[in-house]
Amino acid sequence: MLSPKSVAVLAGAGSAKTQMILDLVMQSPERSALITTYTTENLAQISERLKAQNGGVLPANVTIMSWFSLLVNHAVRPYQRAVFGKPNFIAAFNFKGQKQRFTQKSDPGRYFLDGNHDVFRDAAADLACEVESKSGGLVTKRLARMFDDIYIDELQDLAGYDLVFLEMLLKSDVKVTAVGDSRQQTFVTNMSRKNKAYKGDGLANWILARQNICRLEYRNECYRSNQEICDFADGLYPDHPKTISKNQEVTGHDGVFMVAPDDVATYYEKYDPVVLRYRRGTDTMGLPAKNFGVSKGSTYDRTLIFCTKPMLQYLKKREVERVTSKEKFCVAVTRARYSVAFVVPGSSSSPLK
Repeated sequence: MLSPKSVAVLAGAGSAKTQMILDLVMQSPERSALITTYTTENLAQISERLKAQNGGVLPANVTIMSWFSLLVNHAVRPYQRAVFGKPNFIAAFNFKGQKQRFTQKSDPGRYFLDGNHDVFRDAAADLACEVESKSGGLVTKRLARMFDDIYIDELQDLAGYDLVFLEMLLKSDVKVTAVGDSRQQTFVTNMSRKNKAYKGDGLANWILARQNICRLEYRNECYRSNQEICDFADGLYPDHPKTISKNQEVTGHDGVFMVAPDDVATYYEKYDPVVLRYRRGTDTMGLPAKNFGVSKGSTYDRTLIFCTKPMLQYLKKREVERVTSKEKFCVAVTRARYSVAFVVPGSSSSPLK
């Protein structure tokens, strides 16, 4: 059997997932390419990095847009008559509202849209799938005419009917390359119960069930963090393939450490780490800090992490099943190249065993 044209790559933090997409795009200037991702922050980062590789401008063959823009502007709007019976019916997005609970799809105007004809966030992918189905596949056929390749970054963010629409893309004539890390699912496109089993760790199972249309590849090399940091992060996901660090640089303060609260000011002054916290209300002892989620995609030399109580318990007992917000914890741990330090009340400052 021929290998599927499309591929999903699951790779850990620091494995150059996004850079892989940018390199593939730059290597094929003759192919029209769409790059899409869920968050606006990641979209802006992709745009800036691609411009930096191309003399300050986007390559002529590349289109960059958010996942929701793809769904509404290129999946729903062109063939919305198939669902609503009229053109020019869709206005914009409704990111805050939710579908009316007991409305049926037989009343699409109320099921998918609010009173202003804005698409409910949780209904956007569902509506795109409905349009594709009722138009006889015209959505994916149109996309195949427009693009040779579709690249999806942060694959793990897709949930619910977004995975159904992705499967439709995989079955089309477009070559899809999707990259992500199920250990870093700090955002999701919607809160639908559809495909709930495939969130987070279940993503690999979703891909494996579709090996006839998409092959699964793993990338386990980390170009950011040293091996000690990689090993700590791997401990949060013992069932995943182990990470191999390609960062061999030695600075004299390398690895994972505990810092007593009384030593925080001295440690901060000496090592100048970026301070990370779980949420805005976390007490960081007066130090400027970033939330775990905001730090996603960033690289720092050193970090100083203020943990939640369950995370502190994990440092002591290493009971993975008791860790809450494991994905955000993993994101925080894997930002640093050389050292990660946790502020641990009641401890003495030392390397973490």
